Amino acid sequence: MISQFFVLSQRGDNIVFRDYRGDVQKSSAEIFFRKVKFWKEDGDEEAPPVFNVDGVNYFHVKVVGLLFVATTRANVSPSLVLELLQRIARVIKDYLGVLNEDSFRKNFVLVYELLDEVIDFGYAQTTSTEVLKSSVFNEPIMVDAGRLPPLGPASIFMQGTKRMPGTAVTKSVVANEPGGRKREEIFVDIIEKISLTFSSSGYILTSEIDGTIQMKSFLTGNPEIRLALNEELSIGRSGRSIYGSRDYSGSSGSGPVILDDCNFHESVHLDSFDVDRTLTLVPPDGEFPVMNYRMTQEFKPPFRINTLIEEAGALKAEVILKIRAEFSPSVTANTIVVQMPLPTYTTRVSFELEPGAVGQMTDFKESNKRLEWGLKKAIFFHKSLKFETAEQNRWWIRSHASCEANILTGIAWYCNITKEAGPVSMTFTIPMYNTSRLQVKYLQIAKKSKTYNPYRWVRYVTQANSYVARI
Repeated sequence: MISQFFVLSQRGDNIVFRDYRGDVQKSSAEIFFRKVKFWKEDGDEEAPPVFNVDGVNYFHVKVVGLLFVATTRANVSPSLVLELLQRIARVIKDYLGVLNEDSFRKNFVLVYELLDEVIDFGYAQTTSTEVLKSSVFNEPIMVDAGRLPPLGPASIFMQGTKRMPGTAVTKSVVANEPGGRKREEIFVDIIEKISLTFSSSGYILTSEIDGTIQMKSFLTGNPEIRLALNEELSIGRSGRSIYGSRDYSGSSGSGPVILDDCNFHESVHLDSFDVDRTLTLVPPDGEFPVMNYRMTQEFKPPFRINTLIEEAGALKAEVILKIRAEFSPSVTANTIVVQMPLPTYTTRVSFELEPGAVGQMTDFKESNKRLEWGLKKAIFFHKSLKFETAEQNRWWIRSHASCEANILTGIAWYCNITKEAGPVSMTFTIPMYNTSRLQVKYLQIAKKSKTYNPYRWVRYVTQANSYVARI
């Protein structure tokens, strides 16, 4: 299967290196980092997750700033290796509590012991934290999490800057807290990634939600848990629920939730699922997906994008981008980035933000002729309880693009700017917002005694996977 596994820091430092077969050169880590750092092929700024250099296949995922890499000369399934890298990262995080360079270096022996059990001669053996506990005996050395940026349990599955905000979960599943006591708590995350395409007139062409219910348990004794979902939840394209109702209402408000399909973790029992939509399970150690689901029915998009391109003089054009939020005033969106490719003969771009804009950034990427607009937060503002205008949940930017060329190119500019510019793409993260309306109604834990009352944490995160508006 794989020949080597190594972990690199953002600077390219080799933190962990394991050679399983000896058929790939030892300098592969340096070759990989140079290739990724100076990647300029096909006009892309970032290297793809899989590429080949001199007959060696490189597979990599970026997890909270660290590069997890595997190499091989064999013709293996890319999705299989990428999934293995993600699971290795998850297992290491379960043991160390925190994924960063400092935690790796302090737990050098433990990480290598884990890798020896997970992979044997390049073949994956197990990636189950619960199974590994019986064969891994080193105790983790905990890193002070107070100095670290907040990382949610969902962030381990996000690449690059697509990290989930929220309460930090930096505890190891095997280490005891100071004093020998263990805080009884359980974390449940409902994470949804939206793929949506708007037409030039604003209509929705394609829409899809890929969601997962992630769980991480710190309960001693692994008690039985009952997780109740929406009672009016239906599965299958027929749209029939246990009440026989059907509704295609927006993402806000009540109504049946219609999923196309779903699958469950092996520990989940579905005895009462068809009756009252309740999942019964004994959670294994570590982080795991309780349920994965997909939804392609119509839903209310969190943002609307409007684009207007007009001629503004000789070899100049004016681009106006408008974003309108469609969610509740109690919700705040974070890390919003809007991108729009411009024609290749664009030379200069100037920007004009709305009056009083705060926490926004603009940039023109000369290398790939791309306009970028970023907002740290998108939130509703109310002047009073009785006064609210429709513009309070809208943001806009005006860009002036110029072209320096001969008259023939100028003619092409006027004729082809709408064809060569765009489409507009958008990325965002919305904490405590759920597009599909799938909810955890209650989380019940089999009590050992009357005084046993562990902490329960449930949160929702919505993120853009492919949010595109055509021009």
